[in-house]
Amino acid sequence: MIPTTVDRVPEHTADHVNESIGRGTEEQIARYADAGPAAIDHRLDELDREWDIERTLEANAATVALIGLGLGALVDRRFYLLPAAVAGFLLQHAIQGWCPPMPIFRRLGYRTASEIDEERYALKAIRGDFREVGQSHEDGRGQMNIDRALDAVRR
Repeated sequence: MIPTTVDRVPEHTADHVNESIGRGTEEQIARYADAGPAAIDHRLDELDREWDIERTLEANAATVALIGLGLGALVDRRFYLLPAAVAGFLLQHAIQGWCPPMPIFRRLGYRTASEIDEERYALKAIRGDFREVGQSHEDGRGQMNIDRALDAVRR
């Protein structure tokens, strides 16, 4: 069975690494929750710039593939096997959530987009971004609630 997009990387990450990443997230939330709204704003900006595991793997794969193409063209045609291997690993990662460099990047602390969002929305909740969501209905469809909810998650 193919794992869900959200679960596929953590399912293929060692438990102690997942726990370490989770503890790090909790520590960051606690640190910034005690520091106040301005610090939370700063941390949210940092989270917007944080590279998730997918972006990291894509950049790594592109780099290795380009090196393989260059070496294949300039040194020996057998280096063309490198981009082929990278493409296979990327496909494997897309389907299963695992590829050879992933455990290394996870141990280095690279998180999934969902793990980053977990910290982001916890900080937004602490800051009070979701207080107003769901409190009144402007029209029969709850358009005001929809607008408030979208504003809260987009800030």
